[in-house]
Amino acid sequence: MSESINIDRLFHALGDPTRRAILDRLRERPLSVSRLAEPLGITLTAVMQHLQILEECGLAHTEKVGRVRTCRIGTAGFDALEKWVKEHRTAWDQQLDRLGELLE
Repeated sequence: MSESINIDRLFHALGDPTRRAILDRLRERPLSVSRLAEPLGITLTAVMQHLQILEECGLAHTEKVGRVRTCRIGTAGFDALEKWVKEHRTAWDQQLDRLGELLE
């Protein structure tokens, strides 16, 4: 799934402080949408909109059982982010190594 994740959407999702707060809370344990909304001071509808964006990027996963929608961290988005960072870090490390060699 990480191959199909749009990196621009991923950074857009992580650029919002409310979505980062949601991910911080989900890092501790899966939570219902209503439990996620409590400390955020936003409506359930707003939380669902944020969760939709996080789900599209593979950062969160929701599941509805009966009347309760439970949310948990998704790994695909973090895998895609890690891959992107590694690729860019490798390229910059190589360029800085070449620059260091030129300066010596």
